[in-house]
Amino acid sequence: MLIEPLPGYTPTIGRLVSMMTCVRQGLVQNVSGLSGEDLDHLHDARANSIGALLAHAAAVERWYQILTFEDRRPSATEEAAWAAGLNLGQQARTEIRGRDLRFYLDDLASTRETTLEALAQRNDEWLEQPLRALPAMNAHWAWFHVAEDEISHRGQIRWLRARLHPNQAGG
Repeated sequence: MLIEPLPGYTPTIGRLVSMMTCVRQGLVQNVSGLSGEDLDHLHDARANSIGALLAHAAAVERWYQILTFEDRRPSATEEAAWAAGLNLGQQARTEIRGRDLRFYLDDLASTRETTLEALAQRNDEWLEQPLRALPAMNAHWAWFHVAEDEISHRGQIRWLRARLHPNQAGG
């Protein structure tokens, strides 16, 4: 339980990667063993499914990859490809269905692999500089926000999971 620099990264980026890794491990633990039916379950008419929240985590990370690593905003075409996951709501309730846990975990893992490879190519100075595409933000804040958003939705997932099977012992 130490946040410290990691080999292959500059010191501050390594600490950030350490935190992002811990957050992701917690997310994965919270969805372990869920069925496709569990992932698609809608608690009520306004709820997002657990599957949609997992798709959201990957979509947010992809959005920030483009913003920080390419220093531009995602194009309309790029955003359209992840719109349901990025925006959640009714579009996600309709479109993000019928996928198994492996699909979501693979999507999260491949997205994170891209992030880690790109972060390993950058330094702490890059992390702190304002982004040209969004000068009020630096990459450090962007990647903090990716972790923060994932933690927030992990809490929603825990709440939803606890209500999946209310008639079962311990549910």
